[in-house]
Amino acid sequence: MVHADLQYPEGAAADWTISQDWDRYSAADHAMWDALFERQARMLPDRVVPEFMDGLDMLRMTRPGIPNFDELSERLMKATGWQVVAVPGLVPDAVFFEHLANRRFVAGRFIRTPSEIDYLQEPDIFHDVFGHVPLLAHPVFADYMQAYGEGGLRAARLGAIDYLARLYWYTVEFGLIRQGEGLKLYGAGIVSSFGEAVFALDDPSPNRIGFDLKRLMRTKYRIDDYQQNYFVIDSFEDLLRQTVETDFGPIYAELEHQSDIEIDTILPEDVVYSRGTQAYARARSASSTGEGSFI
Repeated sequence: MVHADLQYPEGAAADWTISQDWDRYSAADHAMWDALFERQARMLPDRVVPEFMDGLDMLRMTRPGIPNFDELSERLMKATGWQVVAVPGLVPDAVFFEHLANRRFVAGRFIRTPSEIDYLQEPDIFHDVFGHVPLLAHPVFADYMQAYGEGGLRAARLGAIDYLARLYWYTVEFGLIRQGEGLKLYGAGIVSSFGEAVFALDDPSPNRIGFDLKRLMRTKYRIDDYQQNYFVIDSFEDLLRQTVETDFGPIYAELEHQSDIEIDTILPEDVVYSRGTQAYARARSASSTGEGSFI
């Protein structure tokens, strides 16, 4: 996502953007994208929100090869006014929020190697573009992302970025949504991960808890492995409403005087869709392998 303390990259524009240089991608780079895409597209349709699959079709991301950001942005702009811009890697908080507030999604331009097909530490173009961009074609979610960026700029002024980072993590990256009689995936960190796309819905280990804004902002998260908690929203419309109708200033002030909630905790007032065994996390902790995560 973002980092506060990063050095300005040489050759980047003032807003940290760079050229995608699409022509520099090799045949092996495109083949890696296609392998990742085929693997996810084969297993996601019954798991992910239909809005995600609609976005893939609308943006013509089903075509072979790494998407060209100029072409992708042209289609996305017509749909919801968003565009995709390339950055060298992680960007400072203020830069990230400023781009989102102006309907620009920042994406890394590099793609993982075959040895990193299941895990790498820094988000690559597959996570950023395949995972995030399809839902930006959905008007309500697109509005939520802009509202989040605007909220991030306010949070930075109030020294409350950590609370807002948790909102991003548990919605944009690792969110679940209740649709019909079951749960569906929508978070980019899940939909771009072959393993977590199964784990998040099927494994008995994690807690699946109803979305509550203050509770979520107090909850720690992990960046090195599958999540121990997933928060479930009722709809994108409800998520947007809570974001734009809430005065976050008093919430930040209130949370300053409350302790963080540990990752595996279930509170008495939680709406619990499934109470996790936490078996996966305990086994990983015991083995101390340190492998991980979502990308």
